[in-house]
Amino acid sequence: MTHSKMSTGEEVLRTDVVVVGSGPAGLSAAAAASEAGRRVVVVDLAPQTGGQYWRHAAEAEGEDPRPRGHHDWGVYLGLRARCERAERTGRLTRLQGTQVWSAEPHPGGEHVLRLSPTPELLHGSHAPAGTPDVVLAPAVILCTGAYDRQLPVPGWELPGVMAAGGVQAFIKVNGRSPGRRAVVAGTGPFLLSVAAGILAAGGEVATVCESSSLTGWAPHLGAAAAVPSKGREGVEYAAALLRHRVPYRTRTVVTRVLGEDRASGVRIASVDARGRVRPGTERVVEDVDVVGLGWGFTPQLELPVALGVDTGVDVDGSLVGVTDQHQRSSVPGVFLAGEVTGVGGAALAVAEGAIAGAVAAGATAPVRALRTRRAHRRFAASMHAAHPVPSQWAQWLTPETLVCRCEEVASGTLARATTTLGAEDSRSAKGTTRVGMGWCQGRVCGFASTCLSAGGSEDQIHRSLLASAKRPMAAPVALGRLAALDDRRDPLPLPETPAFTHPIPEETP
Repeated sequence: MTHSKMSTGEEVLRTDVVVVGSGPAGLSAAAAASEAGRRVVVVDLAPQTGGQYWRHAAEAEGEDPRPRGHHDWGVYLGLRARCERAERTGRLTRLQGTQVWSAEPHPGGEHVLRLSPTPELLHGSHAPAGTPDVVLAPAVILCTGAYDRQLPVPGWELPGVMAAGGVQAFIKVNGRSPGRRAVVAGTGPFLLSVAAGILAAGGEVATVCESSSLTGWAPHLGAAAAVPSKGREGVEYAAALLRHRVPYRTRTVVTRVLGEDRASGVRIASVDARGRVRPGTERVVEDVDVVGLGWGFTPQLELPVALGVDTGVDVDGSLVGVTDQHQRSSVPGVFLAGEVTGVGGAALAVAEGAIAGAVAAGATAPVRALRTRRAHRRFAASMHAAHPVPSQWAQWLTPETLVCRCEEVASGTLARATTTLGAEDSRSAKGTTRVGMGWCQGRVCGFASTCLSAGGSEDQIHRSLLASAKRPMAAPVALGRLAALDDRRDPLPLPETPAFTHPIPEETP
């Protein structure tokens, strides 16, 4: 790594490979690239490694950080140990508690990542020290992960309603359930994981509501059989529900969250394959203080889109970054790994990270990782097909249902903007209704508002999702950093030697 300082005071760090994210994909990529002899910088907004999947409580000196209910913890410890060895040799530098707020190409064949400390850590015990302003590298591996995808439902703005992933994150960090008695609802195997986590943390689960039918797996048994570890996980979670006598209701959704000042119950109903409520099937589940809603995950695409990579719509309807089998994006020197290429789980993310790290460093992609990638990608596609978002979910809404909780934009307001003002994409809807203009910047309501405002074709949805992912800044940043970026600033230094290239490895059968 080389450091330089400009007359404006900006500190510039130059390296061979920069990895954004230190979850399963990021740690794997960093380990592979550093072991191939490259200088690597890892940037992550959290104070410690692990990402969302291996999220855990703050580690104290000498304590075992392993939380309850974690899978593949040994994989995490192994990846972390490899990265720590690279740190000791000086080949790897970690910038924890640091966010990338801007990314752009540089004339020297490199990529410019502008950094700042994670805002919520600035005044805490985990505040980073000595964060550079800019990192320059010819190879960038984006492992930015994903966040919970949500669908609105009447009452979901009440305290006690959480994203399913938020419930799990709370348990991992605090070691206890966020409430006494919960309902978990949505679609996908992740609901089982969340319910089992609540039970292990001492909470109760009144019911699990799965909108799909398990018969949806019938055409995909071959893909499931190729990844037996997923089946074992499912059996483990199902056994936990059986032991605690938790009802698991398929073709069932939460149609309303009940309560005055906070969630106190839910109304559930049976639905058909398209999500239409079956008349006469509604019932109330009372004495509930936590409602965990999960409809899959949305890849974090601000940085890939800022760098101009090609995107597409995945099987589950989410916007994803497009790569070849070696994790190369459409932009030379930019690699994508993990959930940003499509949600598929930690094992897939680790494999993609290993491929991206090796190829970005100019080495050959590991054969085992390539095989794992193929099997798990096939499984992920089958999972999304078996657990789709119901096409008629909008029928659960009333005109008063809030779609955007930040700006309090109701479903009826969005519908009027679409039909009378021609707001038929997320950008137009934002301009006419303020949907997606609050604190989360559309990360919570973006998928739902796109579905409600865009037309039904995949191309229209793709364009709308892509428009909502285009942001001039990928994260909150102090105004002082923006003020420093004027035309009078020094140009970033060009590399003294040409950037190394990334040879195309031979195709592996």
